Amino acid sequence: MDKMTVRDIDVAGKKVLVRVDFNVPLDENLRITDETRIQASLPTIQYLLENNAAIILMSHLGRPKGETNPKYSLAPVATRLQELLPYVPFKFATDCVGPQVREMASALEPGWVLLLENLRFHSEEEANNAEFAAQLAALADIYVNDAFGSAHRAHASTEGVASELPSVAGLLMERELNIMGSALEKPEHPFVAILGGAKVSDKMGVIGNLLGKVDTLIVGGGMANTFLKSIGVPVGQSLIEEDCVKDAESLLGKAELQNVRVMLPKDLIIASEFSADAEIKTVGIREMPEDISQAGWRILDIGPVTSAEYAEVIRQASTVVWNGPMGVFEMLPFAEGTLGVAQAVCDATQFGATTIVGGGDSVAAIEQMGLGDCVTHISTGGGASLEFLEGVTLPGVAALRDKEK
Repeated sequence: MDKMTVRDIDVAGKKVLVRVDFNVPLDENLRITDETRIQASLPTIQYLLENNAAIILMSHLGRPKGETNPKYSLAPVATRLQELLPYVPFKFATDCVGPQVREMASALEPGWVLLLENLRFHSEEEANNAEFAAQLAALADIYVNDAFGSAHRAHASTEGVASELPSVAGLLMERELNIMGSALEKPEHPFVAILGGAKVSDKMGVIGNLLGKVDTLIVGGGMANTFLKSIGVPVGQSLIEEDCVKDAESLLGKAELQNVRVMLPKDLIIASEFSADAEIKTVGIREMPEDISQAGWRILDIGPVTSAEYAEVIRQASTVVWNGPMGVFEMLPFAEGTLGVAQAVCDATQFGATTIVGGGDSVAAIEQMGLGDCVTHISTGGGASLEFLEGVTLPGVAALRDKEK
């Protein structure tokens, strides 16, 4: 990684403003249901504490649309963080800017932690307002960006602040960029990319960027329906993007020219309606009934033959990148395809492959299946990991200091 990290700068006795990603899911009682992102921030926090820094943490949570809303308060995160740092003096500010926050930051001692309230309670955050960024920067001496999940956003806390203070990457950011960067820039072959999820339009740029790097591209999920239609397979009432059918056909042609194997489903799980209680059939792609549309059938998962073929290729890979589930895994009858891929990725890791899972749904799937601990790296950034795979420059990364050559 060519960006400076927190290890490259003296933090002793300094106030350090850290952009973390505490955008965690909460239930109806405002209890945290998945604290992965909080846990992922701890190495940087611990490093700063060990090196005698005073830490000011800032994050967003949800989409409060620039207004204060208790539903999106970081108070539950503050409670959990205090439990995880029981011997650390800890304070929670009820805002992220203003006189009270300035006073709390000013009084902060080395070895103490201050968590600011949700940045997005102010519309200036997403607008990357220079004055708002300056107010945040005025709280500290050094800025650390450890929020890979927000690095693709040019917001006040990710880009604006970086122009006001000495700015470096945190340990999580460093890990994300190093592991994903190595996978794209110098992967060990065979390199297999698995792309699923609902929309092919979200992944067009990713596919285009990966075609020159991967040996095999595996396609599943709703996006596979668009590819199947491009080769003449009836898809019924299935999720499809009509305006992307030609693009899918074009990508298949480019893959062939670049000698990249594209694997599409050979059999499918179809259902009479979008329901776990629907009538279900397994059909080969050449056995799809012509009247599938009239009957209301839709594709909700890859079939067992496809799952087995995908798994065999994945297990033989040396580098695997997975983004997006193979079907509607939230419903048990349509989870088998995603489970098969998750298990194969896990097996590949045990055989020595570098395996990376990115994207909210695929991360949720592998965690739900209890296989999160057996992959090399689970990315904390959904949109950010997708844009990184696409080869897009992330504003939050670009704004950090370069290492001296």
